[in-house]
Amino acid sequence: MIRQPVLYAILLVFPLFGASAQEPGLPVSFEQAVEMVNRDNKSIRIAEQGLDWAKSERQRLNSFWYPRISASGAYVHMANDIEVKESLSAFTDPVKDFIHSIDPGEQIITSLLNNLGSHSFSVPLAPRNVSTIDATVALPIFTGGKRIYAGRIGKSMVGAAEVNRKQVSADQQVLLVETYFGVRLGQKIVEVRQQTYDALEQHFQNALKLEATGMLTKTERLLFQVNRDEAKRELETAVKDLSVAQNAFKTLVQIETDENILPVSPLFINESLPALDYFKSLVGRDNYIVQGLGIQQDIQQNQIKIANSAYMPAIELFGKQTLYSSGIRKNLVPRSLIGVGFTWNLFDGLGREKQIRQAKINHRILTVEKEKAADDLTLAVDKFYNQTQTALDNVTALQTTVEMSREIVRARHKSFQEGMATPTEVIDAELLLSKVRVAILMAYYQFDTGLINLLAVCGIPESFDQYSRNGKDETSLTDRRTDAVNGTINN
Repeated sequence: MIRQPVLYAILLVFPLFGASAQEPGLPVSFEQAVEMVNRDNKSIRIAEQGLDWAKSERQRLNSFWYPRISASGAYVHMANDIEVKESLSAFTDPVKDFIHSIDPGEQIITSLLNNLGSHSFSVPLAPRNVSTIDATVALPIFTGGKRIYAGRIGKSMVGAAEVNRKQVSADQQVLLVETYFGVRLGQKIVEVRQQTYDALEQHFQNALKLEATGMLTKTERLLFQVNRDEAKRELETAVKDLSVAQNAFKTLVQIETDENILPVSPLFINESLPALDYFKSLVGRDNYIVQGLGIQQDIQQNQIKIANSAYMPAIELFGKQTLYSSGIRKNLVPRSLIGVGFTWNLFDGLGREKQIRQAKINHRILTVEKEKAADDLTLAVDKFYNQTQTALDNVTALQTTVEMSREIVRARHKSFQEGMATPTEVIDAELLLSKVRVAILMAYYQFDTGLINLLAVCGIPESFDQYSRNGKDETSLTDRRTDAVNGTINN
C-alpha cells in the first residue's frame, strides 16, 4: 500500500506537467501602443488644433504690417438739389454808390437798381440723387512699436502652443505606461492567481480522495477547501481588475475590439539611472510647465511695451480713388487724393496707465508662479525618483525572497514525499511563493510608472524607451511555480 504522503505528492504533482493554453487576444507591443496614441488620441489632436490656431493668430498679428485696401459705395437721395444762391444786391449796391457819388439826386437809375437787387440767382452743384464707389488704401507708417511687439506675442503664442502639445503628449504617455503596463501587470497577476488556484484546487481534490480512504480528517480537508476558496476569490478579483485595465487601455488608444489586449513588452527595471541631481537640473530648463510660464512672461512683457506705445502718435499714409461717380462733379470733389495723417491720444481718462499697471501685475504673478512651479516640480522629482529607488530595493530584496520561496516549496514537497512535512506546510509554501511573485511584479510596475512620471516632469519622456531597452524584464525573476515543483520531481 502506498504511504499517505507519497500518494498525496503523486496526485498533487502529476497534473502540473500539462502546458496551459495561451489566452487568445491581440498582441500589442509598447511601440505599437505609442503609435496608436500619437495617431488617434483626442487630447493630442486637440493640442494640435491649438497649435494650428496659434499659428493662424500669429499670421493675423503680422497682417498689421500690410496695407489695408477697402472699397465703399453709396447711393444718396436728398430732399433738395445742392446749389449755391447769391443775391444780386451784391452787384447793384456798388453801382448805386458810384452813381450817387456823381449825381446825388439821381432817382431813375437808382430805382431800377433797387428793383434788380431784390432778386437773386442760383448755381446748381449736385442733383438730388448721388451715387459713388471709392477704393481706399491705408498703410501704417508708425504705430509706436505696436506691430513689432504684436509680432513677438504671436511668435510666443506659437511657442506656448508647441509646449502645450508636448505637455499633452507627455501626459498621454504617462497614462499609456500606466495603462499598458497595468494590463501587463494584471495578466501576470492573473497567471499567478490561476496557478495558485489550480494548485490549491488539486490539493482539495486530493484531500477529498484521501478523506474518502480515511487517510485525512475532515478538519484537514476543510482547511484545503478554505484555502482553495480564498484563492478563487483572489483570482476573480484579479480577473475583474484586468478587465478594468483592458477597457482603460482600449479607451486611451481609441481601439474598438472585443479581443483582449496582450501586451508583449514586459515590465522592466533599470539599475543604471542617473543621480537625483541630474534630474533636478533638467526641471528648470526642460519642464513643460516652467517653459510655458516663461513664455507667458515674455508675452506679458510685450503687453507692457504695447501699453507704453499708446503714448506715441500713430502715423498713416492713405490714398483714395473714385471708381464710379454719378451726380458729383470732378471740379467739386477730386477723383484721386493721397495724404498722410496721424492720430494722437493725449488723454484717455488714465486708461493707459491702468493697462500698464495690470500688465506689470500679471508679469509679477507669472514670476512667482514660475518660482513656485519650480519648487513643486523639484519635490515631484524627489517623489518619483524615490519611487523608482524603492522599487529597485524591493526587487533586490524580493529576488532573494523568491529564490527562498522556491526552495521552500521544493523542500516542503520533498519532505512531504518522505513523510516529514504536513499538507498545511506545503500549502503555506505555495501561498508564500504566490504572494512574493505578486509583490515583485508590483515592484516592477511601480518602477515603470515612477520612471515615466520622473521623465515627464523633467521634460524627457521620450527617454523611457531607451531605459526599457537597457533594463531587465520581469521574466528573469517571476518563473512559473511549476519550475519549483518540477525541480522537486527531477530530484
